[in-house]
Amino acid sequence: MPAGQRPSSVDQLAAALESTGYLPDRDLAVAVHLALALGHPLLLEGEAGVGKTEVARALAQALPATLIRLQCHEGMDVSDALYEWDYARQLLSLRTGEQHGTADLYAREYLLARPLLQALEADGPVVLLIDEVDRADEQFEALLLELLADFQLTIPQLGTISARVRPTVILTSNRTRELHDALKRRCFYHWIDFPAAARELEIVRRRVPEAPAAVARRVCDAVARLRKADLYKSPGVGETIAWAQALLELGDEQLELTIGAALKVREDIERVREEGLLLAR
Repeated sequence: MPAGQRPSSVDQLAAALESTGYLPDRDLAVAVHLALALGHPLLLEGEAGVGKTEVARALAQALPATLIRLQCHEGMDVSDALYEWDYARQLLSLRTGEQHGTADLYAREYLLARPLLQALEADGPVVLLIDEVDRADEQFEALLLELLADFQLTIPQLGTISARVRPTVILTSNRTRELHDALKRRCFYHWIDFPAAARELEIVRRRVPEAPAAVARRVCDAVARLRKADLYKSPGVGETIAWAQALLELGDEQLELTIGAALKVREDIERVREEGLLLAR
């Protein structure tokens, strides 16, 4: 597909995503298609590990477009998300300017662009991934409102910078806290759940093609049992893939020995072993 040309139908979009190795279900393909067609940011919520971030990566590859990622965290501020001034170069320019009688300390050349500004200034198509927005403080959401409303940002020293090419925006949230309604209203919303057993098996077969069908099925069955248990952290799709790769390395009967590929909490591993959850059928 030519760069920047958006799929004309849900089926074409689904096929483009599948060509990258990502297998969307119908509801997700519809959500992505509508977000693209209507020009709305897409807000993806769901448990950690269901593949929210991978949607943005696959879409950037499918369009194709440049992927720019902003990883959110607590305490995030303008210098993390938008820009900061290159103080070392400003100081050097000040000293040089004092000698030559001129020094414009707030010229664009002294501005270090962070992900949001990079997306606005990009000359070609961009997929802007604002990852785990729920981890940022509520004040950060207000910073996003101007961007998502008008795709422009204001820098006091330089004025307003508008997007050269309107970016495709995907926000993800693990729902560790509720996002503000004002942010949600600007987005097309979709909840991603863990894939059905048959689709997860298809994903594993696609991502680990060298794994025998029996190995892929054994791993997917085991993951399905673990997700039904009351664990601190259920395995995501990425862990399912890693578990299949581990079994391929050590042997397809080593489920318990390789459980560290799927579970990352000691108490979960101990409980699974004590209760024999991997032996259940």
